[in-house]
Amino acid sequence: MKISYNWVKQFIKTDWNAEQTEELLTDLGLEVEGIENFESVKGGLNGIVVGHVLTCEQHSNADRLRVTTVDIGAEEPVQIVCGAPNVAAGQKVPVATVGTTLYDDKQEPWKIKKGKIRGEVSLGMICAEDELGLGKGHDGIMVLAEDLKPGTPLNEIFEVETDQVFEIGLTPNRADAMSHYGVARDLKAGLLQKEINTPLDSPSVSSFHVENRSRRITIEVEDYNLAPRYCGVTISGVKVGPSPAWLQNRLKAIGIAPKNNVVDVTNYVLHELGQPLHAFDADHITDNKIEVKTLPAGTKFTTLDEVERELHEEDLMICDAEKPLCIAGVFGGLNSGVTERTSNIFLESAYFNPVSVRKTAKRHGLNTDASFRFERGIDPNTTEYALKRAVLLIQKTAGGLVTSDIDDIYPKKIEDFQVFLTFDKINNLIGQEIDPGTIKSILASLEIRVNNVTESGLGLTIPAYRVDVQREVDVIEEILRVYGYNNVEFNDKLNASISNSTRFEDYRIQNIVADQLVGQGFYEAMSNSLTTKDYIALVDDLNEEHNVEMLNPLSQDLAVMRQSLLFSGLEAISYNINRKNNNIKLFEFGKTYHNFNSGREEHKHLSLFISGNRKEERWNSLPQKSDFFYAKGVINAIIEKLGIVDTKYIPTTNSIFSEGLSISARKKKIVEFGVVKKSILKSFDIEQEVIYVDFNWDLIIEFVKGKKIQFQAIPKFPSSRRDFALLLDENVTFSDIYEIATKTERKLLQNVELFDVYEGDNLPNSKKSYAVSFTFLDENKTLTDKQVDKIMSKLQQQFEKQLGASLR
Repeated sequence: MKISYNWVKQFIKTDWNAEQTEELLTDLGLEVEGIENFESVKGGLNGIVVGHVLTCEQHSNADRLRVTTVDIGAEEPVQIVCGAPNVAAGQKVPVATVGTTLYDDKQEPWKIKKGKIRGEVSLGMICAEDELGLGKGHDGIMVLAEDLKPGTPLNEIFEVETDQVFEIGLTPNRADAMSHYGVARDLKAGLLQKEINTPLDSPSVSSFHVENRSRRITIEVEDYNLAPRYCGVTISGVKVGPSPAWLQNRLKAIGIAPKNNVVDVTNYVLHELGQPLHAFDADHITDNKIEVKTLPAGTKFTTLDEVERELHEEDLMICDAEKPLCIAGVFGGLNSGVTERTSNIFLESAYFNPVSVRKTAKRHGLNTDASFRFERGIDPNTTEYALKRAVLLIQKTAGGLVTSDIDDIYPKKIEDFQVFLTFDKINNLIGQEIDPGTIKSILASLEIRVNNVTESGLGLTIPAYRVDVQREVDVIEEILRVYGYNNVEFNDKLNASISNSTRFEDYRIQNIVADQLVGQGFYEAMSNSLTTKDYIALVDDLNEEHNVEMLNPLSQDLAVMRQSLLFSGLEAISYNINRKNNNIKLFEFGKTYHNFNSGREEHKHLSLFISGNRKEERWNSLPQKSDFFYAKGVINAIIEKLGIVDTKYIPTTNSIFSEGLSISARKKKIVEFGVVKKSILKSFDIEQEVIYVDFNWDLIIEFVKGKKIQFQAIPKFPSSRRDFALLLDENVTFSDIYEIATKTERKLLQNVELFDVYEGDNLPNSKKSYAVSFTFLDENKTLTDKQVDKIMSKLQQQFEKQLGASLR
């Protein structure tokens, strides 16, 4: 939100500079994110002086150029070549001297330099209106008053307004500060805490009066819940045209382009007082009747941006006797607004239901200055005052007569909030005692009325415009931000209670796994849950019917909630590869979203993305590719860390992978991983292999919940290892060997590992060689060779019998 400092100082007189004010506003909770300098004329006319044209002669080498000598108040006149058809001797003209910076129609700077034009020296430039930013005329040079003295700076003749504009990062709860008056009100409270008592001046509307009652437009409100207050008045005989300079400058300073005097006034009052207004062309209102009502669903309505929209049955509309004119509190209609031909207007000022406006704005994807304020809650008691203020400004800038009384439809007054504030609660929450007199002074500066005072606290009335202050803690927050967080003392001693809670907290498990992955060289990714619906077509297992779609997507790339974490990870990989970062290890904790017949569901996942080499290339080691088996090791480390046992590996049928496995525990699938298909990678312009791992985190948490950590003593006796080199059929897997071994020897066998695989020459057809190690341990004694040999003999027999294996 942009706030003009000059505008604020219309309400509160202060000699503080912008930097001091910025600091105070930030302390008050209105965080100033930056300060911009504004000039009503770009460049401030610096370097532009009055020149007296002494001579003007035809250029010897150009028919359209003149060579002039100009007195600019220096010791000697300067020669300037000018191409304007109206330049003549004896004129007083604006001259941009050498070194002056001017701005083109795109506000791009360019500098006046000494040079030659067709062989003639030119030491400056005689300027037209548009070249100075003083108008749009470019038919010829600008001719000034004859009585001006040569050398007089032009910014002493033409008033150039300079301003400093605050960019305030307004939090959503501060609806009361969405105007210059609201900011000034906060500033007054802050200054009072610094013992600077400055009055807050509000614009007077005492001169408002009705000239005649020749054109009354009747108002009917269908649902007072949607429009609790609605005011309107007619002004006849206005002359629509450009706004005066002071009004245009105020709007330009905060980034609003002036339109015409009537529209500019409504924008001015909106940003001055926070009350949105709307001006209708009264001659386009059928039967002089305004109806505030909803219309049937599907009704067509064309808004000011020339977009035809279908209305929802809950959209509140401003209509005449025949047709809709405006979406209430959001956007005007195409044919009902003020134009250059308008001479009679109906001016609206209202308080609309914030929830209704917010839903309507979201449904139609509209975000206007009016809806921004209405949906957060404006001051219902400013409605008529703001209307009178706007009427007086319109009469001042566009003329016209007030030709009706103000119709104020306000059947049920919106009441102020009642809160009882206890002193103990203030002191306990803030951590120190604040003098009750200071508390009452702060409350008064915030227009919070103290109704009664007791030994325990204060009975308060909160004004209706403070929609965010309805509880005792809200009032304490108000006291504290004005008192100053920096003024709250803190102690060097920290008191804390140590919790011995046994409650399971799933984020701790998440942190353990995240720390482990970071230790293995992974980086955590955090991607958007919104994605494009086009990705669904890349994976057969995903169904477009299960998409959770956005009602008003910000773009087509953010139209649906993701059904898989795969695509956001591939986007990140593509982004990194395009920037020459080819070795990638990412992990992300995130949710997927689905719309099933039974209802919407969301599930949490842990996804890993592995591509490129495990480590960066070094002089003392060869690069190692991050392959399928590396990913399997990472997965096993996580599963082991979480204490999940009795897992089973089976090939996966997931259409994401060209080859992959799924891991199950307790007959439930907890992980799927594999090599992503090249057809999917191609859509992201990824040419290198990508391993994708998908943990069902909800199921992981279910398995881990309630699991107790168990400790085991380090064995006192040594283990014994033996190896087999087995010749096997090519369809035999290591898991077959592992399963037979663990069933054959359940007591002493501790571990089975595959440490070498050979396929190729010197082996029979359809055969392969596995080198397998077996580790044995007896926790009570040292194993003898005889015991180990006996077990190995049993294993050999089972491998030969069940797998057709033979020793090499």
